[in-house]
Amino acid sequence: MRNFRAAVAAFVLSCPGLVAGAQEGGTTEAMEMSLAAGWKAAFICSGTFVAGQTLPEIERNELSGIYPDFQRAYDQLPAAEIDATRKLVSVTYSPDMPPRIAAFRPGFGCTQLPTGAGAEALGFLPRFASWPAPAVQDRGSAIGSDVKLELKIEEAERLDPPVSAAFDELTYGSGTRTAAVIVVRDGQIVAERYDRGIDNETPVRTWSAAKSLTATLIGVARRQGKIDIDYPAVIAAWNSGADPRRAITLRHLLQMASGLDSGDSGSRTDRLYFGGGRVVDQAASNLLEARPGTRFKYANNDTVIAMRALREALKDDTTFQRFPYQELLHKIGAQHTTLEIDWNGDFISSSQVWATARDLARIGQLYLQDGVWAGERLLPEDWVEFVSSPGPAQPADGRGYGAQFWLMDKAQGVPEDTFYAAGNRGQYVVIVPSMNTVIVRQGFDVIGGASFDIEQFTADALTALTAADAVRAAERAAAEAVSAAEAAAEAARRANRRVVGKPN
Repeated sequence: MRNFRAAVAAFVLSCPGLVAGAQEGGTTEAMEMSLAAGWKAAFICSGTFVAGQTLPEIERNELSGIYPDFQRAYDQLPAAEIDATRKLVSVTYSPDMPPRIAAFRPGFGCTQLPTGAGAEALGFLPRFASWPAPAVQDRGSAIGSDVKLELKIEEAERLDPPVSAAFDELTYGSGTRTAAVIVVRDGQIVAERYDRGIDNETPVRTWSAAKSLTATLIGVARRQGKIDIDYPAVIAAWNSGADPRRAITLRHLLQMASGLDSGDSGSRTDRLYFGGGRVVDQAASNLLEARPGTRFKYANNDTVIAMRALREALKDDTTFQRFPYQELLHKIGAQHTTLEIDWNGDFISSSQVWATARDLARIGQLYLQDGVWAGERLLPEDWVEFVSSPGPAQPADGRGYGAQFWLMDKAQGVPEDTFYAAGNRGQYVVIVPSMNTVIVRQGFDVIGGASFDIEQFTADALTALTAADAVRAAERAAAEAVSAAEAAAEAARRANRRVVGKPN
C-alpha cells in the first residue's frame, strides 16, 4: 500500500500545472481546457454538496457569466458526471488525460484533484476523523451577541425601496444579479431578501470576501499568542540561504504589500483555483520584485500564504484545519460556512469559502463589537483599527486599503469610518461602526459586466436608516413632550389641591 501511494504521489506531483514556474510563457490550449473543466467540476461539486442547490440553479448562477477567456473552452465541455453516493464530480476534457475531479468531504467542502490525477488519488485527500452533525436552523433575527430585540418597523419600511431595487438588475448596475441582501442594525436584522434559488441557509461562494475572513482568523491567532504579524520569515520555505523573502511579514501580506511577483493580475490564480494546484507550489514560489512594505499589489497569493503561515505556526494539521470553526465561526454562530482546501491540506482562503449572508453579517458584527462576542474577546483590542486603517502602501487608483479589507472612506453619503470585504461577482460585507450597521450583498454578477454599485447602495441604505432614526427621535420627543405636559398638569393639580385645602 505504501509503495502504491508513493507511486501515485510521484505521478500527481509530476502533473502539469503543479510546477512552480508553470505560468511562465502563458497558457496552452490543453491547460485552458483543463482549467475550464476544473471550474465546472469545482462549482458543481460545491454547489451540490455544500450549498445544496439543484443543477439548474448551479448552471444559472455559478456556471454562467464566467471569465470570458474561459468561455470558449468551457462551451466545448460535455456534461459533468455527478456521483451522489461518493459525493464527487468529474468533467472530461481530453481523450488523453483523466477527467478533472472535485470531491466533497465534511468540513472541507469540495477539493479538486490536480490536472492529470485520476480517481486513484482520492485517497490522498485530507479528511476529518469526525465532524459535527449538520447545523441547526438559522431562523432568528439576532445576529450579534447580547442583542436587545425590538420591533423595528420603521427601519424595515424605509429600507424596502433600496433593498427591492438591489434585485431589479438595473438600479445599482445594469444586468447585475443579486442573490441576497441583509441589513443589520444594532445586531438585529432589519432587512433581508433572497433570490436566484438562495435562502438564509444557502451558502454562496464568497470569492475574495474570504480574504477578510482570513484576516479575522489571523487576528484570533494573534489574540491567542499563536502568531506574530511582525515576525519575518513567515513560512519555512523562505527562511534559507540568500532568500530575501524572509523579510516579508504577516503585516506585509495582510496589507497586500509583500512585494512578490504575481504576474500582470494578482487576482488571477487560475492554476490554484481551477487547476487543482497546491498553495505551496502556486502561491509560495514567486520571486520578490519590490521591497516588502513599499508597494501595494492586490494578490491572492498574499492571502493564502498568510494562512499557510498560520498552519506552520500551529504545527498540527488537525488543530489548524479545525481552527476556523472551533476558534471563530462556531463561537459567533456562523454554522453554515465552509472553508475549502487544496489536496495538500491548505485553505484556499483567498476565495474558496462558502457562507450564508447571515454568517457574513456575523463576521461584520464581530467587528462592530470590537472583536468581543458573548463576553469573550476573540480579536486583539487593536485589530479593528488595524484592518480598517490605510496601510503604508495604497492602490494607485485612489481606493483605500487596510488589511484584507477595503476602505469606503471617500464615498459620498457614507461615514468615513466605513470599511468592507469585497469579492468577485459582487460579494460585499460593509461595516459602518458609527451607525452600528452591517450590510451584506451576495450576487452572481457577470464577470466583465457591470459591477454592483455597493457605494451607492450603502449610501441609500444608510439614508433610509437615518430617516428611520429621525422618525424614531421625533416619536420619542413627542412622547417625552406628552409625558412632560402630563407631569406638569399633575404638578399643577397637586399644587391647586394644596391651595384649596389650606385653612384660612
